[in-house]
Amino acid sequence: MSAQTQILKMLTFRKVWNGFLLYKSFWISRIFKRPIIWGKPLALSIEPTTACNLGCPECPSGLKQFTRPTGKMKADLNKKIIDELGPNLAYINFYFQGEPFINKNIFDLIAYANEKGIYTATSTNAHFLSPDACKKVLRSGLKRLIVSIDGTTQETYEQYRREGSLEKVLEGTRNMIAAKKENRSQFPHIIFQYLVVKPNEHQIEDAKKLAAEMGVDEIRFKTAQVYEYENGNLLIPTNEKYSRYKKMPNGTFRLKNKMSNHCWRMWSSAVITWDGSIVPCCFDKDAKHKLGNMQFVDFNDIWKNKDYHHFRKALLTNREEIDICKNCSEGSKVWA
Repeated sequence: MSAQTQILKMLTFRKVWNGFLLYKSFWISRIFKRPIIWGKPLALSIEPTTACNLGCPECPSGLKQFTRPTGKMKADLNKKIIDELGPNLAYINFYFQGEPFINKNIFDLIAYANEKGIYTATSTNAHFLSPDACKKVLRSGLKRLIVSIDGTTQETYEQYRREGSLEKVLEGTRNMIAAKKENRSQFPHIIFQYLVVKPNEHQIEDAKKLAAEMGVDEIRFKTAQVYEYENGNLLIPTNEKYSRYKKMPNGTFRLKNKMSNHCWRMWSSAVITWDGSIVPCCFDKDAKHKLGNMQFVDFNDIWKNKDYHHFRKALLTNREEIDICKNCSEGSKVWA
């Protein structure tokens, strides 16, 4: 069963009506270049932790370069978030930065959302998917598990997933598949996610074969964000199909995505860090644009406050000047 089908099965009239209001207000805002918000987010990203066991070169969590504190989401804050937003939510991704399974409470965080009829997902490097952890994943009700694979040999894998072990990734995936079979469960839907960079693009076909042999539900190939791309970068793949960047005749690179003055995500979703801060989207990795904090304020008072209004206004009038938008590959899509 696809994620879309499962989400549709979990929808209520209230969630559908909320989505209609958001979509309508988004288009009115685009037309008049003035932020109008009807409804609340359809989707959330909730950050279980900023901590990570790997050292990926384009990740502030892996590089340990955050200016914000490192910590773990607590159950009471997760409960507050879901209690306030749950009736309108269709989807929660328990991931932003860090490795979610470092937070030992991750199973309880997911379970509470599942009890409220919300489709749940997370993304992992799979190093912590022991047989016991996989049983807990099943009990939590998680619907989608994204496993970062990024290579079919250790030599290739560790060029991006530094300090990581491909064998641990495969072992964790096998443990999850075995737990599903033992419990005759169709969930979580397991996705191999292959972040295509120059050092691993030669193994794309091998990755497809590996996914089929292991019995994961699907494999997806994702383009990589790099911070310094204008003059080229060793991580940018030569196959432009798998690149967010286009090489120009003069040898420089530009982002493929057109920088349109709108972003559906600023109406449809929100990102909440481990300590309750709300940021515009997943491109604000270091939480530079904090719009409020749910530890101290109810979401309703944040969603339409002056900081959110000013950020949405900037999107509608001069988006290319917003720092976190300058490397965005998805935000201008209506249903990103």
